[in-house]
Amino acid sequence: MPLELFIALRYLKAKRRGLFAVVTTSIGVAGVTVGVAALITTLSVMNGFQADIQRKIVGAQAHVTVYGAQSDADMAGLDAQVKADPDVTATAPFVLGQAILTSHDRSIGVILKGLDPAREFHVNDLAKKLVAGSWDGVKDGKVPGIVLGEELAERMDADVGSNVVLVSPQSVATPLGLLPKMQRFRVCGLLKTGYYEYDSGTAWTDLSAAEKFLGSAGGAAGLGLRLTNLNYADRAARRLRATLGYRRVVRTYAQMNQTLFAALKLEKTVMFIILTLITLVASLNIASTQILRSVEKTRDIGLLKAMGAHARMIEKIFLVEGLLIGGGGVLGGLALGFFLCWVIATFPIVELPADIYYLSRVPVDIRVWDVSAVTVMGLTLTILATIYPARRAAKSDPVEAIHYG
Repeated sequence: MPLELFIALRYLKAKRRGLFAVVTTSIGVAGVTVGVAALITTLSVMNGFQADIQRKIVGAQAHVTVYGAQSDADMAGLDAQVKADPDVTATAPFVLGQAILTSHDRSIGVILKGLDPAREFHVNDLAKKLVAGSWDGVKDGKVPGIVLGEELAERMDADVGSNVVLVSPQSVATPLGLLPKMQRFRVCGLLKTGYYEYDSGTAWTDLSAAEKFLGSAGGAAGLGLRLTNLNYADRAARRLRATLGYRRVVRTYAQMNQTLFAALKLEKTVMFIILTLITLVASLNIASTQILRSVEKTRDIGLLKAMGAHARMIEKIFLVEGLLIGGGGVLGGLALGFFLCWVIATFPIVELPADIYYLSRVPVDIRVWDVSAVTVMGLTLTILATIYPARRAAKSDPVEAIHYG
């Protein structure tokens, strides 16, 4: 065992006169423990909510979306180019546009998406999100079918079997002049993705029905892609942009929801900074404790220097002692944080209203990167807090230390 570590352990185990040093040391360890545990728990809960939101978004849309096809020939050529990418496992064509949905004297703007059910369900999980009706009804017929988000249907007082009218922003020429294009649809299903933006403002219909209704100038056409791994989205998007050229627009699921994910990232960063202050305060308490201990051990420092110990060795003793105190707090905080995360994930301590959050329990997702960052942060603050006390002790004059110690 290194001599510095041996002496530091002796100092920690030694019985002191009075309880002040013991209390201040315990407070320092407890402060670091609470700060690290709070960080681990908070970040894991925020990760859980972010992962849940990401899962719902990916369940309702493709991993990567490519825009730019203008005709059937364009679509076929684009499909062939995209499928040549090694990360792409499935593709599905779509048409996307805006319309006004009217029902029972109520009107609301919606996003209308035309899809091919046979291929669409290979790039997302919409097939599993249907809560009423059937996707078979969207096939273009005399009255084409339409699937509404559950929240949207509730706001429009519509149900399976109801008739709704879509009004296109594109006008059509009539003997009376230019009039808005209108078409009746029959609600054949209700959908619940768990993501409010989709459930309250999106409608899905058959690809051919959407093309007829929106027209060539009324919507954007393209392909939705599913990848072998969601984490490859950025890599695949960069490769596809280089392959397809400037005429095609390639967007990942994260870029399609950039504002949301940026807000979640900012919130997580701010919470990390705020909760780090708890550990900082505890580290300052450790610093004050080490200063008091250096004064308490003045005579010991003088004897060590008289026997040949150099200033660097004295400095290392107090640095190691402070690191042991802070390290104990960090380890205790990790253990407490993991325990709190397990309790939150296992027991219904905090129950969420399912009709608002689409969750009944708080989600928890412990990530290795966050644990590593919290550990490094805790140890770094502890080391920084012990540098001054260690250097102060190392500068003690051996003669004065023995004489006045």
